Amino acid sequence: MNDRTPEQPADIVARLRATFRSGRTKTLAWRTTQLRRLRELLTTHGAELAEALHADLGKSSTEAFRTEIDFTVREIDHTLDHLDEWLRPESAPVPAHLGVDATAWTRYDPLGVVLVIAPWNYPVQLLLTPMLGALAAGNAVVVKPSELAPATSAALARLLPRYLDTDAVAVVEGAVPETTALLAERFDHIFYTGNGAVGRIVMRAAAEHLTPVALELGGKSPAFVDRDADLSVVADRLARGKFLNAGQTCVAPDYVLTDPETARALEPQLARAVEALFGADPQRSGEYGRIVNERHFDRLGSLLDSGRTVIGGTGDRATKYLAPTVLADVDPEARVMQEEIFGPILPIVTVTGLDEAIDFINDRDKPLALYVFTESDTTRERIAEETSSGGLGLGLPLAHLTVSDLPFGGVGESGMGRYHGRYSIETFSHRKAVLEKPLG
Repeated sequence: MNDRTPEQPADIVARLRATFRSGRTKTLAWRTTQLRRLRELLTTHGAELAEALHADLGKSSTEAFRTEIDFTVREIDHTLDHLDEWLRPESAPVPAHLGVDATAWTRYDPLGVVLVIAPWNYPVQLLLTPMLGALAAGNAVVVKPSELAPATSAALARLLPRYLDTDAVAVVEGAVPETTALLAERFDHIFYTGNGAVGRIVMRAAAEHLTPVALELGGKSPAFVDRDADLSVVADRLARGKFLNAGQTCVAPDYVLTDPETARALEPQLARAVEALFGADPQRSGEYGRIVNERHFDRLGSLLDSGRTVIGGTGDRATKYLAPTVLADVDPEARVMQEEIFGPILPIVTVTGLDEAIDFINDRDKPLALYVFTESDTTRERIAEETSSGGLGLGLPLAHLTVSDLPFGGVGESGMGRYHGRYSIETFSHRKAVLEKPLG
């Protein structure tokens, strides 16, 4: 292959499909070797990747390792510990009319060639975690890093071919034209993380080949704060969940729902919690990130007049710094409530109580996550029973996605499909039914 001429998408897919058809990727030894090599990449080049994440998003080294590099290493370790068990055939009962000598079982078959399209906000974790699931399931994989995180994209494009089987794993860098060209090819599964507008484009392209998709999207994830909650604890946990990665997290609390009295009491607690995290001037904090680009900064800036500013509300476009911001007295019809915020702005919307909060949530698109802060078992049970969301966090935001034995994914407008742990094996495999009846 001529190094000066980029390999075309059709040639990449054909080359990887030939590897898959050879049977190489299906053995347990090949799968575990790829996972161990990926682990070696992350542990050897973690500092390099952390530098790239800082260049792209202003992430501190601590945050880069905690939420991206070490997160992915833990997912690899969990998969290696359990993969042999997950792949075992599962027997199924056989009806009597087939005879006592008939047996039935299911087995996981790899799908073939998988495409993973990653976003910019967690450009290591959200590229490598679905990729490792696809490899563990025995597939060949094309990965497309986000062009909006160019330093991380370049680092991954350089490192992955040094560690993984290049006949079964390919990295395609680029922007819309390159992604469009990839989507024109026939894959056996497409895994996309990003916004709903592009998710629809991906789904339409996949439909041309009847290719199954997993769409990990986002939405406005509410946080309901009940009257009985300890507001000091609530504020600490909300602030950590909301302002991680400068609010650019798909499962971050998007807005708070609570009654007016609790809202007023929560305001100073949130101000205290933010200062405890980032100091009196978060712009000087080495632990507070930056907005990904000027376009996103300008969009977020246009939302700042949606309510009364409790804290924050300032920024610096030149450095893409936007202060952790809490807005109170926010009208449900305000612009900040009409779209996923995906930034460090936390609106507080008041409701009369639990009934109105449930109606408020159900009147809108199903969120990727829903968070509840309450001491009441009845409140927890009612929200779990009467609402629909991709995940439900009772007392702690974001943490559910760190549990490898829990599925992560959306519902409705927040996405389809699920992954992490054994759920990645299910997503990237076909569970084939087998029945055997002896001839003699």
